[in-house]
Amino acid sequence: MKYIIVGGVAGGMSAATRLRRLNEDAEIIVVEKGPYVSFANCGLPYYLAGEITDRSQLLVQTPEKLKARFNLDVRTNSEAIKIDPKNKSLDINNEGKTYTESYDKLILSPGAKPLVPDIKGISAADNIFTLRNLPDIDKIMDFVENKQPKTATVIGAGFIGLELTESLANRGIKVTIVEKATHVLPTIDTEMASFVQTELEKNNVTTITEKAAAEFKENGKQIILDDGSQIESDLTILSVGVKPDSTLAKAAGIKLGLKDGILVDDHYQTSEPDIYAVGDAIVVKQTTTKQDAVISLASPANRQGRQVADVISGLNRTNKGSLGTAIVRVFNIGAASTGLNEKQLQSLNYDYKVIHLEGSDHAGYYPGSQKMVLKVIFNSKNGEIYGAQAVGPNGMDKRIDIIATAIKAGVKVSDLPELEFSYAPPYGVAKDIVNMAGYIAENVLEGETDSIQWYELKDEMAAGAKLVDVRTPKEFAAGHMKGAFNVELDGIRDHLSEFSKDETYIISCKSGQRGYIAERILKQHGISCKNLDGAYDLYASVLGDEIVH
Repeated sequence: MKYIIVGGVAGGMSAATRLRRLNEDAEIIVVEKGPYVSFANCGLPYYLAGEITDRSQLLVQTPEKLKARFNLDVRTNSEAIKIDPKNKSLDINNEGKTYTESYDKLILSPGAKPLVPDIKGISAADNIFTLRNLPDIDKIMDFVENKQPKTATVIGAGFIGLELTESLANRGIKVTIVEKATHVLPTIDTEMASFVQTELEKNNVTTITEKAAAEFKENGKQIILDDGSQIESDLTILSVGVKPDSTLAKAAGIKLGLKDGILVDDHYQTSEPDIYAVGDAIVVKQTTTKQDAVISLASPANRQGRQVADVISGLNRTNKGSLGTAIVRVFNIGAASTGLNEKQLQSLNYDYKVIHLEGSDHAGYYPGSQKMVLKVIFNSKNGEIYGAQAVGPNGMDKRIDIIATAIKAGVKVSDLPELEFSYAPPYGVAKDIVNMAGYIAENVLEGETDSIQWYELKDEMAAGAKLVDVRTPKEFAAGHMKGAFNVELDGIRDHLSEFSKDETYIISCKSGQRGYIAERILKQHGISCKNLDGAYDLYASVLGDEIVH
């Protein structure tokens, strides 16, 4: 059998090496249009930052090593330019010379390419870059080292945009980040992204949201935004997203779908016989909704590459979809997410509940303990977990990975208290934040607590609800929400006469725990009340101008 794989890196190389392990006698050719077939593209921003100092560390494998170990015929600087599905052949261009190779099975792993918006003046600029591969980072590094830019603008505040922002700032460059959406890191919800924006501002990064670049002037050194404002920028990096690199497939008549991604079945078979596709270029199913999605992440691409090799080799493997689990470091905090966010669930008209809670990465009494904020979204009837987000200096990765595993395994939110984690004071807490999320969600599902979200507070108060802050008087004096009055939790039973059974009260504390205790006390004395989910800390992070000091 003769296999040809178009594209290396995650999906392509996983497919090639797995094919060899299962088919020692097969002929396996890998065609890569760039100079490097296997490199750590996720490490490129950290090379720019100087954290990865040796460029060779980014080269995972070379053609020579792949030949020696796996007997792969790796052809770099070789671009696949035409597929003939009927005759099962592929035209390849290498340094201006074109030749044809036949195949028994063809695997497409072309990846995704950066979106370059059609903005006036962009073609005349010599200081605007995108980042996809090693040649791209070489160009950026050369510009930074030779031009010594003092200012930089990153357009797009997604995962890569934030990594590039941190990298440039750590080189001493004054960075502005521009995001068209309402908040940075649009894949997570507003209130969780607010912690990321605060971290950016702490590190002297200027954040501009709800605006987009409309024109580049002075060879790219002046950026005009769509509201007429302007930014002076020595260096600009576009990070507005990626799109499937499906040009080759489209020309061959292979069916495309969402965002021009390559349509495949659950065995990675395209619409053409003996042609398969994996990685960032394909349309997958979102695990929960089963709807089409394009998810450009390294982990799914690696998994898909292995699975397609198994399928071609006769093993029964199916693509079970992706959650889009991801994480980004932003200076001293990390933000991680899995599954669906609130905006997606609202667009789908799903019935859901949300909880926010604070917890420590390890025991609070052990030195170095740090707080994280966790958000869990679940079905309000059966407790199916839809998604989760976490922000904090440490430990958020572990918790999101746990919840991502729970979603894939069909674990309900009420099962989370049953999960057992390794515990010792330097590593965790006896009741992990994931366990606590399960307890809180259980209370919500069983009606032990009625909660409202931060964005519902104004409407509740406008409808007549009164806001009670049950923190200490000292905490209250340091900052509280407009319209709140203070009754400390520890003395609340002595003030029951101040609560009317004809009124509704919204209870708030620092993070939600004391508010819940107060809610249970008041309800059992016949007083109508609801708990403000996430409480003061969450509300203040999103709506700092609503805080009275």
